Amino acid sequence: MAGVWLSLGANLGDPRAALEAAIEEIKAIPGVRAFRRSSFYRTSPVDSSGPEYVNAAAALEWNGEALSLLHLLQKIELAHGRVRPAGVHNAPRTLDIDILSIENVRSGTPELLLPHPRMNERLFVLVPLAELEPDWTAPDGTGIQKLIDRVKKIDPEQQITKLSD
Repeated sequence: MAGVWLSLGANLGDPRAALEAAIEEIKAIPGVRAFRRSSFYRTSPVDSSGPEYVNAAAALEWNGEALSLLHLLQKIELAHGRVRPAGVHNAPRTLDIDILSIENVRSGTPELLLPHPRMNERLFVLVPLAELEPDWTAPDGTGIQKLIDRVKKIDPEQQITKLSD
């Protein structure tokens, strides 16, 4: 079993309902154990326009291959109407599930980059992840709170607000 950390987000339709449904679907995947999720957060779009997002982080134990998990998560996205327009990287979406990191796994394939290459630049990833894993450190040894402080200083346009449960 390997520790896995995910980021979930949506900003089309009913984003919170989409995240709640996706979380239940992830928990039902055979091989997923010890599932935990952060609170939900309302966040501003980064590098795109459109409505605000609802985001969360999740931690779980996975007994399988990284690409197998990726494909299962992509099926959940598709079931929720996820469209990936060609050439558009940060389009609004009904559901987005990213694998942030898998314990002791590095991947540099075009299909799966681990750890996620932009996770340390996004408050919508770091703040929910810090709620779950306050002692988490980046591969370079930087603590999560230091990463959060750095992003807030470099990119004050990124806004994040914890939603009530």
